[in-house]
Amino acid sequence: MSQVKLPNLSHYWVPFTANRQFKAMPRLFKAAKGNYYTTMDDRQILDGTAGLWCVPAGHGREEIAVAVGEQLRTLDYAPAFQTSHPLAFETATRLAEYMPKGLDRIFFTNSGSESADTALKIALAYHRVCGNPLRSKLIGRERGYHGVNFGGIAVGGIAGNRKAFGNGLAGVDHIRHPLDITKNAFTKGVPEDGGITLANEFEQRILTLHDPATIAALIIEPMQGSAGVIIPPKNYLKRLREICDKHGILLIFDEVITGFGRLGAKFGADYFDVVPDILTCAKGLSNGVVPMGAVAVKREVYDAFMEKSAAGAIELPHGYTYSAIPIACVAAIATLDIFFAEKLEDRAAGLSDYFGQAAHSLKGLPMVKDIRNIGLVAGIEFEAASEKTGAGAFAFATYLKCYELGLHVRYNGDIIAISPPLTIEKYEIDRIFNTLSDAIKYVASLGEAGLDVSRYLKNEQLWAAHSQTTI
Repeated sequence: MSQVKLPNLSHYWVPFTANRQFKAMPRLFKAAKGNYYTTMDDRQILDGTAGLWCVPAGHGREEIAVAVGEQLRTLDYAPAFQTSHPLAFETATRLAEYMPKGLDRIFFTNSGSESADTALKIALAYHRVCGNPLRSKLIGRERGYHGVNFGGIAVGGIAGNRKAFGNGLAGVDHIRHPLDITKNAFTKGVPEDGGITLANEFEQRILTLHDPATIAALIIEPMQGSAGVIIPPKNYLKRLREICDKHGILLIFDEVITGFGRLGAKFGADYFDVVPDILTCAKGLSNGVVPMGAVAVKREVYDAFMEKSAAGAIELPHGYTYSAIPIACVAAIATLDIFFAEKLEDRAAGLSDYFGQAAHSLKGLPMVKDIRNIGLVAGIEFEAASEKTGAGAFAFATYLKCYELGLHVRYNGDIIAISPPLTIEKYEIDRIFNTLSDAIKYVASLGEAGLDVSRYLKNEQLWAAHSQTTI
């Protein structure tokens, strides 16, 4: 057995994780550089997910580390309310220049979840300050993910994320998600058909039911990432933009995943040529180094608050202790500098065809139901294993086998998602999908026995067992 000293696993409640299962076979990284993690036993694991979609420029960037270290020695913190510091304004200016045209007023948060809730609050407050308080309903989308705060889970459309907590907010409804495997299975890139009809359902069904004069905003992801890489059909987003304009509804794009080059453009708004009224981001904003999120709004939305609020009033009574904390600002500026110098969005665009071909090479493997790709993202959806094992059993076993083989992927239900750093090389793309192919074939070859998680990560299981006897 490898000599590995584990920390005490008892006290940390690991998020979005089956804790009992994880602590029986802990998967712990101790270092990261470039496109690789180093495990507790010094194995190199290729990062097929850019962390949690949040490390587009690769790990261990010295430029960011130096900037954060120097900032900590200069100004560690400045109160976010009633005072500020120059870096907050510099970061907002840099981010406004990076945003789609018109989205040049920036509110800083600490995460994608906070960005989503901030965007919803801005939308509701905007209509109120404009004299339309009846516009209080929010529309999300089935299988949408907008973080884990109460607003986000309310407009989100993943049932498992909210069934333990209730609805979160009243006055919320959802439109249908755009995935149609029966018509578009194994599509390479954006599906051609069905976009206009699907978007028209928003007007025909939701608006008829609720009355457009009561709806404040529609919030959607340009590409639904956490639900398993759901790509909208051609002209779907453009038609939603038209409907929102027609009825005075704010359109919010949640670009926490699609922002910062993931699709081969700066944002999904750029890729699909549709500019929302409000855009949320986080993750890649600081390359995952310091928690930071942002909400960008059109100037006319910001101006409404400035012009219509009472003199001397706080126009938006909202914010966070760590909004635009200095170290987050320098991390964001350094990240934007890297994007500018290395043209990472162009790099992603140049690799997207190669990446897509590699992803679709998995077609025909056992259990593979669908493959979806766009930019440097791919989703591989599996057939459900069986009622006995439950949803996600095959994908989870495949995830564990990939880890054994030196690759980190992300599983969610019956879907494996691949979203490597934008610094990925072609030979590493080959390795990702060759390893995934080997893992799929291995798990499938064992039948139901392959779904037994105790079969995998034997070293990790031994470490955990040893650790428990020595604590």
